Amino acid sequence: MEPAENKTFTDFVLLGFSDTPDLLLPLSSFFLVAYVICIAGNSFIFTLIISQPQLHSPMYVLMGNLSIVDILFTSIIFPRALYSLLSGDTHISIYGCFTQLFLFLAVGNMDSFLLAIMALDRYCAVCFPLRYMIIMSKRTCICLVTMSWVIVCLHSTFHTVLTSSQQNCSWLIHHFFCDLPVLMVLACSEPSDVLQKVIFIECAIVIFSPVLFILVSYILIIKAVLTLHSSRGRWKTFSTCSSHFTMVILFYSTVIFVYFRPNAIYSPTYDRVISVAYTIIIPTLNPFIYSLRNKKVKTAVRKILT
Repeated sequence: MEPAENKTFTDFVLLGFSDTPDLLLPLSSFFLVAYVICIAGNSFIFTLIISQPQLHSPMYVLMGNLSIVDILFTSIIFPRALYSLLSGDTHISIYGCFTQLFLFLAVGNMDSFLLAIMALDRYCAVCFPLRYMIIMSKRTCICLVTMSWVIVCLHSTFHTVLTSSQQNCSWLIHHFFCDLPVLMVLACSEPSDVLQKVIFIECAIVIFSPVLFILVSYILIIKAVLTLHSSRGRWKTFSTCSSHFTMVILFYSTVIFVYFRPNAIYSPTYDRVISVAYTIIIPTLNPFIYSLRNKKVKTAVRKILT
């Protein structure tokens, strides 16, 4: 197939759910309701943390940051997806597509980095309770969050520039937003061996570092908890980590399926379904996971309601 020159085309076509026309109305309704709940829930958690002095500890400040990131994450994708479903206009400009790609990669990876910082916070709280407020000071939290934003923005810039410079043989995107794997398959040729190695090393560092950090943190937490003689003390310590651990399991189980599954089992339909899970369902569930499983948050909610 002959490569299609960039100057000939001004738009990509997001095929999205166009192969299931009977589901367009139910999908539109679901996306709209889920998006509204996601924005309302995460905004409530953020406002709660800001307004309640007892929630100004590092753990809850990081939780507030995660709420903002979840709002941004869903807002990058779903207003545009809803517009396509309701209007039937599936075209997205080249600049709009790569802007969405940049923001999606940056904010999506920031979600992962925040989960890693929260794992560090839980490790310090469990293993160094007397020094916890010194280690996880306000300055430490600001430095960790700022460094994470710098790393994810550089990572996103690298892949956006790389993808936008490739020659495309098709402009049909089998997805409801501009994601990296679906854009890379449009290329007329594979990247060079050297470039593939650079991409692999860079992705391994940025994507797997938070995962490894979370795993090591929880191994050390479990090791510390098992040394406690009281079963009540063990349960209490585990319960402080349960909300975060639940979020880690939900987030990474879906992300691993989409981005690290063998090419042999690739399916655009399954990818779209799983993408809905980690781009809208999980960010919508996060506030409820924290409010239902965290004693201080429940107490603060009751205080506001009464």
